[in-house]
Amino acid sequence: MEQTEERTMRDWSEAQRAERQQRVERRAADAHTNRAPLRILIIAPSHDILGGQSVHAAQLVKEFGKESSLQVGFLPINPRAPGFLKYLQRIKYVRTVVTSLIYLIKLLTHIPRYDVIHASSAAYTGFMLATMPPIFIGKLFGKKVVLNYHAGQAVEHLRDWRRTAIPTIKAADATVVSSGWLVDVFARHGLKARAIFNHVELDNFTFRERKPLRPVFLSNRNFDPIYNVPCVLRAFAAIQKRFADASLTVVGDGAQRDELEQLVCDLNLRHVKFTGLVAPEEMPSLCNAADIYLNASNVDNMPLSILEAFASGLPVVTTDAGGIPYIVSHEQTGLLVQMNDDEAMAASAIRLLEDEELAARLVNNARAECAQYKWDVVRVHWLDFYREVTAKKF
Repeated sequence: MEQTEERTMRDWSEAQRAERQQRVERRAADAHTNRAPLRILIIAPSHDILGGQSVHAAQLVKEFGKESSLQVGFLPINPRAPGFLKYLQRIKYVRTVVTSLIYLIKLLTHIPRYDVIHASSAAYTGFMLATMPPIFIGKLFGKKVVLNYHAGQAVEHLRDWRRTAIPTIKAADATVVSSGWLVDVFARHGLKARAIFNHVELDNFTFRERKPLRPVFLSNRNFDPIYNVPCVLRAFAAIQKRFADASLTVVGDGAQRDELEQLVCDLNLRHVKFTGLVAPEEMPSLCNAADIYLNASNVDNMPLSILEAFASGLPVVTTDAGGIPYIVSHEQTGLLVQMNDDEAMAASAIRLLEDEELAARLVNNARAECAQYKWDVVRVHWLDFYREVTAKKF
């Protein structure tokens, strides 16, 4: 058995080396052809809308900008209005109309300048307002169009909006998703997608061993019902009954802010801090200050916040929503509980605090898992993907 495993690993390593050599040779051949840079327009939320899509887009723009073979532009789906129009963006409903008109004008003026249109996508209304226009305008101008789909609501979106979502996705030249889970979801609807993982800028996060583990908790999800932050608070209430000095930092904001603050009072919680929205560059210090990460989402894909916890040495307790089990292995890289089960979340957190060996094993395994999310690994997949798109291999 051991010889067979060693032979399998040896064969896999040789195949990996051969694949890397082929990529090097392809890039060398490309360099000799003196091609003009491939012009890519990334369309996604700006940091005015803090969230996974905006962070991911900013990372791609930054890293692609270092590639001599690429020329990268960025167009926000939420453009700021010029002049007096900016005052109209402060009026509910009116701002949607104004922002959409400015967005359409920018699409029509920017798309003709690029070779590949890379449209980041959420679900439902966001898909209709922000994703459908660049796909169809891009095709109108004869451009290659890449759909970069991120939404954790993919199951419901493709089921409920199949008459609009599925034909639109098929209109794109290729679809990239950030997890194997989304590949499987798309396949159930006859849609082909390639998984290219989100990357984490690991150099920004300091890995820290936590011995002993303290009851210092972090939650970093926006206050939307799909992320179920109330479940985290209820779990923390049970934890605080066992560890009176336990503390919780809650990062994020949204429509549930008042409800969550009231729940803290109703549960008589102590040592709970709401930070509001924070910029991505502030997250490393917040992760470093905590000892355990809690996530209770009911809908999810591949949350960057969990990868950031991995990189920081934070043991993770999370629900098994959507694509999370594709990146968190139960009792290997984190602890998984069922959705809406605050009692199980509390019990898992207490288990970590009482089992130092388990916590250390999860943290070390999770740290090793981060290697596949580094930019130098993800970069190769993106460059190969764009080469195939432009070569009409899809």
